[in-house]
Amino acid sequence: MKGYQYTVLGIVLFSLYQCQSYKMATSTSQASGMAKGIDFSSSPVVAADEAITKMRIEEGFEVKLVAAEPMVSMPVAMSFDGKGRMWVVEMNGYMPDSLGRGEDKPNGKVVILEDKNGDGVADTRKLFLDSLVMPRSICLIEDGILVATPPNLWYYKIKDDKPAGRTLVDSKFATEGNVEHQPNGLMRGLDNWIYNAKDNRRFRKRGEDWIIENTHFRGQWGVTQDDYGRLYYNDNSTNLIGDYFAPGFGAGNKSLRNVAGYNERTVPDNKVYPIRPTPGVNRGYVKGMLDDSLRLKEFTAACGPLIYRGNLFGDAYKWNAFVAEPSANLIKRNILTEDRFKVKGKQAYAQKEFLASVDERFRPVSLYNGPDGAMYVLDMYHGIIQHKTYVTPYLMKQFAMRNLSQPVGCGRIYKIVPKGKKPKAVSIPNDPAQQVALLGNPNGFIRDLTQQIMVDQKNRKAIPYLKAALKNTQNPMQVIHAMWVLEGLYALQTNEVTDLMQSGNWVIRTQSLAAAPSVINLSSYPAYVKALKQLLANGDEFAAPYIAYVANYIKPFNEQEASQLLLDLARKYPDNSYVVDAIVSTLPMREEGFQQSIAQQLPDTNLKINKQLAKVINNFRSAQKNRDPEVIARAFPKGAALFRSTCQTCHAPDGNGIKSLAPPLNKSEWVTGSLNKLIPIVMYGLTGPIKVNDHLYQSPEISADMPGVAYGEEISDEDIAQVLSFIRSSWQNNAGKVEVKDIAAARQKYKGRETAFTQEELNNIK
Repeated sequence: MKGYQYTVLGIVLFSLYQCQSYKMATSTSQASGMAKGIDFSSSPVVAADEAITKMRIEEGFEVKLVAAEPMVSMPVAMSFDGKGRMWVVEMNGYMPDSLGRGEDKPNGKVVILEDKNGDGVADTRKLFLDSLVMPRSICLIEDGILVATPPNLWYYKIKDDKPAGRTLVDSKFATEGNVEHQPNGLMRGLDNWIYNAKDNRRFRKRGEDWIIENTHFRGQWGVTQDDYGRLYYNDNSTNLIGDYFAPGFGAGNKSLRNVAGYNERTVPDNKVYPIRPTPGVNRGYVKGMLDDSLRLKEFTAACGPLIYRGNLFGDAYKWNAFVAEPSANLIKRNILTEDRFKVKGKQAYAQKEFLASVDERFRPVSLYNGPDGAMYVLDMYHGIIQHKTYVTPYLMKQFAMRNLSQPVGCGRIYKIVPKGKKPKAVSIPNDPAQQVALLGNPNGFIRDLTQQIMVDQKNRKAIPYLKAALKNTQNPMQVIHAMWVLEGLYALQTNEVTDLMQSGNWVIRTQSLAAAPSVINLSSYPAYVKALKQLLANGDEFAAPYIAYVANYIKPFNEQEASQLLLDLARKYPDNSYVVDAIVSTLPMREEGFQQSIAQQLPDTNLKINKQLAKVINNFRSAQKNRDPEVIARAFPKGAALFRSTCQTCHAPDGNGIKSLAPPLNKSEWVTGSLNKLIPIVMYGLTGPIKVNDHLYQSPEISADMPGVAYGEEISDEDIAQVLSFIRSSWQNNAGKVEVKDIAAARQKYKGRETAFTQEELNNIK
């Protein structure tokens, strides 16, 4: 391909040859077929340069090719290093055919792509790791790299761009869920922790040890952060979800299932506007899924969200969120607005997208900021985007109609830039004074990368420059990053944090509150108590949730002072949902005592503080009645395994559902009631609103659709019988066992069915 110089012997592997050969074959032969006057029957592979011509992008922007097969194959994740090189994860095993046969083959890779001549196009490829099974994410840190290859999370030391030994960080990183529902992301946050999507854990390296802590469960594929370290994510049917507060807070009370300010619908509008017919989506047969032109109407594969933080696009694009939709071959732009800690957004355009393609094989799955201010797009360029677990007979026909199963081994990386601009990447120097200067760079990617490199280098000579930067009130972003570098170097001092808490800049105050837990200790806690009391006395309501969260870290050293802070907050803000949930999140196993403490001064049971305490106490008491999960798992081992891999990612391990995804299974009348209704739901799926225990669950509270499992070859009737027996016996459910013959009878009864059930249909089943 024009512009490439291949320097790696044997780079053209067999799978890549398939992709190249298919281009030549399809250029002279295309299938035919019409639907409603629109030809969508052919989806040939086209060369990457030509694929760009099939894209429609916002006026004033252009798409430039960075790499394409055979330089890169099936890219799903990427990370830039300090030299501006791209470390890319190649998931070559994803859906090698319409049945997903062969996805367990060790053909995944991590490669290093570099643009040596500076023309913006990768011209060299180095193989770092191969023989991986379905690798999904990476994270460069210190002298090594984290690599997620289910079920493990490994840390590889790097020497001369080659692995030099590895350490097992987590043997259960991705043991549950199929490839669409396993942890991914490994994004280094502003607070020096590593966060994921589809997971409730965060990771941090301290010396040679790895620390793993619980946090909020977030998203499905991809995670991103804004300038203040708040996280954003989504699920496949949701545009954008986000947090209002720092990611390390608020996840400590299991009985508080939804914490105000976390998992908030940032952009509630889920409409999409593809520029080609998109019948090849799993629910294309469902009424209302496609419009009259056979175009997808709402997200069905939202992923890879990105808060654009570069300085190349212009002021109008600051605080914009971009979301990939590979099923509709597009990238959406959202404009976010901030009201102190709250962030809300709307779609940037009416009836159009930032970028859309008429090429059905254009599959953007991950978006990234870059060192040059551009936005980078990872395109799997794969005919099939739906995993085999949920492929319906309808979708199988779509694969066959346009031969979407073949070829395999394609892939592209693009970057989006304003027309007429020739962006140049900023390199990170080793001089500490120059590094500290870059902490105030207008490109957020450069600020993040500089912070990470400084923390990784552990250069103590940088500390005086960092401390001086804390006083640069003219550049709040430099102040924030300097503070977090000091935190990462274990050099942040109490007087510095408490001084920042008194800053007139709201952003600096909240960041100092977010950093406080890592520096509170036995000798320093009195200073933090004093600072928190001062904030409370100042009437800073927007800081009040943070005060509650930080009070939790005072408790190990002085429980009385911590409790007094919470009591004062409750009395001052008894009807503020964010303050109330922040308080209750710090009270696991102590809710009743706190309830008694405020009873006389806050007797009104309608106050949010009293209602939430009562609810959480009830949740705790209810959980105490749950049946022993180990006993149930021993009785139905296949069912327990299938629940963990397929069900709990949406319905939660405790069966109580997950906000924005799915309703509860625990004590659900659909689970414990008639098998004639339950079995069809699990086998063929459910669409639309569903009432559970007198509460109507519908989008956006939950996903609008639940896929069925009757179509995949890997899930047998025995597996389905066991998983239903498992959920009917778990938690506080105590219903009967499901037999294999019950599943077989339902399969025969609904033979040939391709549509999911609605509640109305289920109500008519006896």
